[in-house]
Amino acid sequence: MVAKKNPKSAAKKSGAKPGANPWEDHLTRKAKAQNYPARSVYKLEEIQNKFKIIKKNDQVLDLGCAPGSWLLYAAKQAGDQGRVFGIDLKAVEIPLPENVIVIQDDILNLEDGAFLERIKGVDSVISDMAPATTGRKDVDALRSFELCSMALQVADDFLAPNGNFVCKIFQGNEFNDFQKAVKLKFMTCKVFKPESCRKQSKEIYIIAKGKR
Repeated sequence: MVAKKNPKSAAKKSGAKPGANPWEDHLTRKAKAQNYPARSVYKLEEIQNKFKIIKKNDQVLDLGCAPGSWLLYAAKQAGDQGRVFGIDLKAVEIPLPENVIVIQDDILNLEDGAFLERIKGVDSVISDMAPATTGRKDVDALRSFELCSMALQVADDFLAPNGNFVCKIFQGNEFNDFQKAVKLKFMTCKVFKPESCRKQSKEIYIIAKGKR
């Protein structure tokens, strides 16, 4: 049996008030102050600052885009003449700028021909997708690997030549296999863990540039 985390205990350790989000930290509060729905925006910001994944006027596909922080940040980087497309099984409920188009659907079973046509030849595919965690590191890592393999297939199908790919993966036995698969399809492949990742998190990012 997996031991469940006690929110009250977590809140006490973090200094949060009873009833508050036990995982709230300074980045959560910063995101709220800057009108981002989640602190994950700062992971993409670090990636962008270091690797320059998104350029002005680019077209970007955001996989697993809810709740929308990466959409908003990518839209700013691409600018008014760029386009950001998002897809998620969950609805994105925040107001979005005019250069963002989002659909609620499954990319693997998508039948929206107009959307599929629009995302052909995007400049970057970015994915912050994560599985529903079980508490078992091996199971969670395997589920993450399966999501990442799907994201890589989407990049292979829709990314323009010389395009870029960003993908979150949980560290586990399958990590090396995924990294090798990415290296076969891109000119460069780096492993990066943003400082804004929570210390206890096993997540890490593959940053690949120059689709072959």
